[in-house]
Amino acid sequence: MTNASAKLAGLADRYWAFERWEYPLNALIAGHPTHDDAIFRESQQDHARKDAAAAAFLAELGTIAQAGLSGQDAATHALLRHELDLVRDLYRTGAHLRPSLFPVGPDFTTIFLANSTALTSRADADQWLARLKTLPAFIDDLIANFEAGRARGYRYPRVVLTRAIEVADGYLAAPAELSGWYGPFKRSAIAAKLEPVAQAAVELIAATLLPAFVRYRNYLADTLLPEARETLSVCDDPEGEAFYAVLAARFTTTTMRPDEIHELGLAEVERLNDEMEAVARTHGFRNGAALRAHVMASPAAALADGEAVRRNIEVLAKRIDAKIPAYFGRIPRITYGIESMSLAQSSRMPPAYAQPAPAGGGQAGIFWVSALPEKCPAYMHVPLTLHEAWPGHLMHIALIQEMDHLPAFRRFGAVKYTPCIEGWALYCETLGEDMGFYGAAADDFGRLDMEMWRAVRLVADTGLHLKHWSRDETIAYMLDRLSLSRETVEAEVDRYIALPGQALGYQIGGLAVRSLRARMESELGPEFSLRRFHDTVTGAGAVTLPVLEALVTGSLTSSARAS
Repeated sequence: MTNASAKLAGLADRYWAFERWEYPLNALIAGHPTHDDAIFRESQQDHARKDAAAAAFLAELGTIAQAGLSGQDAATHALLRHELDLVRDLYRTGAHLRPSLFPVGPDFTTIFLANSTALTSRADADQWLARLKTLPAFIDDLIANFEAGRARGYRYPRVVLTRAIEVADGYLAAPAELSGWYGPFKRSAIAAKLEPVAQAAVELIAATLLPAFVRYRNYLADTLLPEARETLSVCDDPEGEAFYAVLAARFTTTTMRPDEIHELGLAEVERLNDEMEAVARTHGFRNGAALRAHVMASPAAALADGEAVRRNIEVLAKRIDAKIPAYFGRIPRITYGIESMSLAQSSRMPPAYAQPAPAGGGQAGIFWVSALPEKCPAYMHVPLTLHEAWPGHLMHIALIQEMDHLPAFRRFGAVKYTPCIEGWALYCETLGEDMGFYGAAADDFGRLDMEMWRAVRLVADTGLHLKHWSRDETIAYMLDRLSLSRETVEAEVDRYIALPGQALGYQIGGLAVRSLRARMESELGPEFSLRRFHDTVTGAGAVTLPVLEALVTGSLTSSARAS
């Protein structure tokens, strides 16, 4: 190891320690438990400290000569700079003074923490009680941040506040003993032994925590809602254009400007329209609209119930698994299962989602599918399964977690690299063509319809925030191009309004992986190996798109020369 590599490794270790301390929830998700009671550090003082630490890390990183680094060391250097610059850019543009409200507000986040908590001993129960005690202060810190944002002139769109209040009301409707915050006690296998602590938790939730969330809910309704913006674009706030530019860079990991992203989206929508027309003619339909009408009206599209959906996807998943060794040399040690969401979850959640295996490897990953057949029609099943299970998210993230030669901040930071993680999963949808899972009219339609959804996001997000589209205009644009229900589209549009930029990484990432494959096929010719390409992409880890390109092209070109 060179001196530069050793210094970089030490800095990466200290950065992971910083991240575990400042963002304890990330550490818990990564399987690195923290013994701290406070899991959320969101006060203005906390954010000032994070910014100062990032500045110090960046200064130290600048002393490590990049010329002495190559391969994964060069990638680690670039990723440290990317993450530290992002901490500073978000602080500079006041991100901490515009906390997220919907769909991921403090109610959702704290219950996510509860759902990630297992009580297997009295010590676990005592710690969870201690953590519950810290949550009212977290709420008060957020309210103080809202107030500081108000002083700067930041305002939320009315539709976002209305949605957030509705969500809070839903959480607050349940009594303490039925709330999500009490859930760890109800799920515990030793619940009877924890009764004294459980009773203390019920009293704490009722007397302290629920009032704190009532305070949060009433602050939204009584203080923020009367001042709400009728406009939707984040660019209408002070420093809004700079903030949106930072978010676009964050969620695409590129230097593309929002106007460039909008134009790319329009071009992608046109390309996919042309592909849908061609596929329709191939299957004997006069145009794409006729194919859509046929597929959506077909009795085969809607299965009988959630159990039928799960069984159909289980069979499909096993067929895909049988193909994996032909396309991949590296396969994870951990496996996965397929489960149905509850009916209540299904009404709120997308058609399917992946729950990766914990980093410790003691539990399989889970591919969750909707229990509502109308939300998960059969024509979606092939692309959904390829995307969420193997070779998509569950396989990709399991492989990354097993890469113990990488610094910890890279092994456990996949959630921060949407274009890489989602881009790979979108590429896997198209890999189904190589694997032979398309060809039927419904399956071909499903693949293109799913990709159109991601392409439309580029147009809708930038349309709302850059072009100042109205909510109705954006909903109409999506309904004209997708098979989704109006209710689903409305929820999607409200998410784009509430989380500017978050929807931009999917299609951009998918295009990047496909472009890399086409480039390597062209440059390497007969030396190109699809299996090696897949192992190289997944072996890069969770990275920015420029780093992915550098690692893949460098590795494959070197391998071709060596052979």
